[in-house]
Amino acid sequence: MFEYILRRSGYSFLIVLGVLLLTFLLFNVGSGDPAGAVLGKNATPIEIETLRRRLGSDLPLFYGHFCRSEAFREFPAGSGVFKRTFGEEKIFAQTPSGMVEVKGDQFKGAPGTLFFRYQSNGFNSQFLKTLQEFVSFQKKFPYITFFNFGESLITREPVKEILWRGMRVSLLLMLPVFFGEMLFGIAFALIATAFRNRWPDRLLLVLSVAGMSVSYVVVIIMAQWFLGYRWGVFPLWGFESAANLLLPVTVGIISGIGANVRFYRSVFVDELGKEYLRTAAAKGVSPLRLYGVHLLRNGALQIITRAGSSLPFIFTGSLLLESFFGIPGLGFAGIEALYNSDIALLKALVVLSALLFVFINLICDLVYAWADPRIRLA
Repeated sequence: MFEYILRRSGYSFLIVLGVLLLTFLLFNVGSGDPAGAVLGKNATPIEIETLRRRLGSDLPLFYGHFCRSEAFREFPAGSGVFKRTFGEEKIFAQTPSGMVEVKGDQFKGAPGTLFFRYQSNGFNSQFLKTLQEFVSFQKKFPYITFFNFGESLITREPVKEILWRGMRVSLLLMLPVFFGEMLFGIAFALIATAFRNRWPDRLLLVLSVAGMSVSYVVVIIMAQWFLGYRWGVFPLWGFESAANLLLPVTVGIISGIGANVRFYRSVFVDELGKEYLRTAAAKGVSPLRLYGVHLLRNGALQIITRAGSSLPFIFTGSLLLESFFGIPGLGFAGIEALYNSDIALLKALVVLSALLFVFINLICDLVYAWADPRIRLA
């Protein structure tokens, strides 16, 4: 078991590195200049330079000694005469003949010339900064720190605090939804299996398919209109008390229960045709024990698999529920970060989601061996 955990942890580490590389390519290569997206068109060269240095977006991607700089601006515009506007560092200009060091406060060249500042450590790159956001070493205790995602570009609040605060809210919302979907889904699936090919089974199948066919957004809007606005049973917006969670939790359970009933019914009907259940029924085992113990226990692997695929969303929240009901969880934070081009928070959410999926898959494999002694981890 211990060797298996070590081996799987090694595989998981490689997967996480792959996720970090893809995240780096997505946000640092494919998304363009974050300073321009955040500051807008009217930003001064000093503002752009300051934000780029804080984000590390001026650094070379993987290796290099030249960092993109706004140290000079064209003065006057279109003249080809550039005036220093930032710092006293060693600056180079990109010319047709190569890199030329700029000495003094002015430089004459072609309009649109690109300028770069020189750094002695070529390994100081954007990719190294991405790795340091995941894990970094320091000389003082605790010597190693994880998840140093910096500050939000919009609120200047540490990203760690935003994630922790949002995760607690998402857990309060999604835990009842998760257990409600699973418990009601299993219960109704057992009823449908017990009355297979009879009217309770057909009724539950029709309701399940109908529930799967209706859009999540339609269920949210209808629930808000009738239960919140028209009848005033539940509050519609915010997160002031537990009452604000009643309606979104109800909507989440109703929207997800149909798919669960269909899935679990298929699993139970498949198990129902196996010899051990026919033998137990022939020996006179009561229906309650037959379905509630034997059938449910032998269908546990499929239940664990489905539950494991849903568990990460307990922590990361629901984009639709949190957006429509104004619940400040991680889903809501992700939408806000996307609207505001908050690259630091978006990167943190992507990495957090990947880590949760990898960790929960490892836990599910271990739970398989506990649920079914025939499984040997090797």
